[in-house]
Amino acid sequence: MPIDFKDPAFIANPYPALKELRSYGKPIWHEELGLFLAAKHRDANDVLRNKSLGRIFIPKQPEDDWHDFNWLHSDSILDSEPPKHTRLRSLVAKAFNRNKIESLRPQIEALTDELLNDIEAKIARGENFDIIADYAEPLPVKVIAALLGFPAKDEHLLRPWSQAIVKMYEVGPSVQQQNEAKQAANEFADYVHGLMLERRVNPGTDLITDLARVEEAGEKLNAQELIATCVLLLNAGHEASVNGFGNGMVAAWENPDQWEILKTRPDEVAETAIEEFLRIDAPLHFFDRTATADTEIGGVAIKQGQKIVSLLGSANRDEEVFENADQMDITRDPNPHIGFGAGIHFCLGGPLARLEMGISLPALFKRFPNLEIVGTPVRRPTFSLRGYESIYATNRK
Repeated sequence: MPIDFKDPAFIANPYPALKELRSYGKPIWHEELGLFLAAKHRDANDVLRNKSLGRIFIPKQPEDDWHDFNWLHSDSILDSEPPKHTRLRSLVAKAFNRNKIESLRPQIEALTDELLNDIEAKIARGENFDIIADYAEPLPVKVIAALLGFPAKDEHLLRPWSQAIVKMYEVGPSVQQQNEAKQAANEFADYVHGLMLERRVNPGTDLITDLARVEEAGEKLNAQELIATCVLLLNAGHEASVNGFGNGMVAAWENPDQWEILKTRPDEVAETAIEEFLRIDAPLHFFDRTATADTEIGGVAIKQGQKIVSLLGSANRDEEVFENADQMDITRDPNPHIGFGAGIHFCLGGPLARLEMGISLPALFKRFPNLEIVGTPVRRPTFSLRGYESIYATNRK
């Protein structure tokens, strides 16, 4: 079936078209894009795990224009495959591991409290607040910036750089978006490079220092790999958290029974609510891989060199896997969604996003027990990375 991934109506609500796509029961060829679409859960999951499929980055041309953008991707974990991926992930995991992430809990709790204080002051002045700009966005940006040792005065640079770069993951980015991505990649790479050089002279307790020191079997990250890793951590470390939080909040507001549960039992349901936020309206929808050898997905032959896309948001609504798949249930358990991907390409920032959301979601409802969304939330006009630009809210007296 033809799907126009740039159609505003599709972007506003892609789920009816994705449901129809799943009804074919197998991956479908998209003539315009020249690739297969894997919409069912089993197929989308297989695309992420199949060892005959690779995440192959094709350098943008001309190389001089795209130089920094190209190596930021080719030298990152996201756009590499074994053995390079294995080496990079192993080195990064030594510095950015679960213990390191869990150690951030007190800092995340303190930052959450600070943001809630600012929101409380805003409400006291009779103003509405933006769930995205005042809460969901600054928290993960501040956390990942502090983790990497970014000066607080420069935090405002990170989100614009990230959003400019990730627009290149959309279907058919415009010339303007391409130019903005190139500029952002150049500026981001130069900035992190400067921090890396400074940490070599003055080591700290931050992750850049740790990444520069980490070594395994005589292997270390080279300068480009270290910078690419930091940029990926900054992007992956907050995009999933911001979009997953915002998407879930709007979905819950549109289901009054779910909103009531969040208001009355925030701590009790936080863990399952977060997973349902990531399932019902996934922050990432479009992840392509290329066949490095002839293979088969869902009974469909994928020839060497052909691309196939894992449609994560569609997979998360597969009726064969999830009961009442189109209905939000923040107590859903088990919840085998693939909102953060799967296999070796499971989102590097996933565990951090879960921790941040696990703290910030119940804290928001406990501080503001009469929380309400006001007006109409404004969506970002993108499909691959799906989220909101603004969600205004208040605490009714």
